[in-house]
Amino acid sequence: MKHRTLFTLFVIIASTGFLSAFLLPDTPQSDKPIPIPASQQRVGNADKGWIYLTTGDYVSNGIPWDFFVLGAGKDRKNLLKRSGLNAQISHEYTVVQAKNGENLVAPNCLQCHAQIFNDSLVVGMGNTFIDFSSGQKVNAKQIALLESIMKKTAPKKWEASQAFLQVSKTIGPHLITAVRGVNAADRLAAVLVAHRDPTTLRWNEQASMNIPEELIPSDVPPWWLLKKKNAMFYNGFGRGDFGRFLMASNLLTVTDTLEANRVDEQISDLLAYIYTIQPPRFPKSIDSTLVNIGKPLFEKTCSKCHGTYGVDGKYPNLLIPATIIQTDSALFKSNYQNPQFVSWFNQSWFSSGDHPAKLVPYEGYIAPPLDGIWATAPYLHNGSIPDLESLLNSTLRPRYWERDFNKPNYDYQRVGWTYKIHQKPGGNTIYNTDVNGYRNHGHYFGDRLSESDRKAIIEYLKTL
Repeated sequence: MKHRTLFTLFVIIASTGFLSAFLLPDTPQSDKPIPIPASQQRVGNADKGWIYLTTGDYVSNGIPWDFFVLGAGKDRKNLLKRSGLNAQISHEYTVVQAKNGENLVAPNCLQCHAQIFNDSLVVGMGNTFIDFSSGQKVNAKQIALLESIMKKTAPKKWEASQAFLQVSKTIGPHLITAVRGVNAADRLAAVLVAHRDPTTLRWNEQASMNIPEELIPSDVPPWWLLKKKNAMFYNGFGRGDFGRFLMASNLLTVTDTLEANRVDEQISDLLAYIYTIQPPRFPKSIDSTLVNIGKPLFEKTCSKCHGTYGVDGKYPNLLIPATIIQTDSALFKSNYQNPQFVSWFNQSWFSSGDHPAKLVPYEGYIAPPLDGIWATAPYLHNGSIPDLESLLNSTLRPRYWERDFNKPNYDYQRVGWTYKIHQKPGGNTIYNTDVNGYRNHGHYFGDRLSESDRKAIIEYLKTL
């Protein structure tokens, strides 16, 4: 898709993590799972939330319509069934109006929180096809050229989009992942925070803090899990008001706290909509005999951390310490290595007012609900394992593996993306599990099961 070279990367803050953080003195650490307490959340109108998600100006600036269409072309699918100019662009973008009346194309949340699956758009599914690898690097010279052309030929359009272009030149060089399909959410947040005042949210040309050199990737968790969770993000450090984290994408273009307050007023509706999202149903036949065997095995083996399902199902909201989960530690370790970012957040506009949020980091990860897990490959917080069979049998996990991003195929038996094993790394489509942050170790609990028991549990997971 040719428009991704210039435009894909701009709205990923609310996807998997918000910021790097540090260990607060009162942050509990343990060698046993720790329950996360619930926080009071806002109540809103889900129908209004859908409209705001797909047509709202929570990202309030972008590329002038004419230039966007010139580079990307018009989209004829209209998967969101929108009207007007929005009907002519991809679901990943929204037309907003600048103060001078110019129509601008802004990225929206669905760049990261929607994916084409089985030929349908699934809103709320994490986008595992997004590309922040070296092949999609946003070139500052390219943006500068666009600015130069607009200044000469369309000064009014340049004036309207100046703020967006300025931010784009700053963040682009920082958002390079080692492989396609993983997300650069934490890095984007770090760059934006480094350039914004925590009290006024105004943009500063010079960064106020050092930005870590290493980009730690993450997968994008599905939105339909949020209704069960007491904390956001993989390490459960997003506490308090979920709405404040959901509106973090506004940091891309926000001008001041007046604009932030206007967006904040709409976020309760967006959260209400997200709470209505249900996981997609498994589209193939399911072996009911195996399901009946797998359910009690799952409840005996897995439910302590991941909960039970059905009418009387319960989710425990547990943080699992690193000593138990043993998965790649780079994501939570970054919390302790960069204390300036959590300090910014916990003293910023986001932690103030009637709906405050805060960051409470932890040395480990939250055990997520498993609703719709069959559709959410690849697995683990960094997307390092291609299917459920490999997740539950660590001996099958490929060291270097590649899936087809152009003609993707889903394996409904192993439950995950069909992939090819390589003998060595290479290119931006081969996942290299030797790289820090991309490792596929940990979560060895399935290794204790027999092959037949694993098969039965996987069949049961297809029903969730």
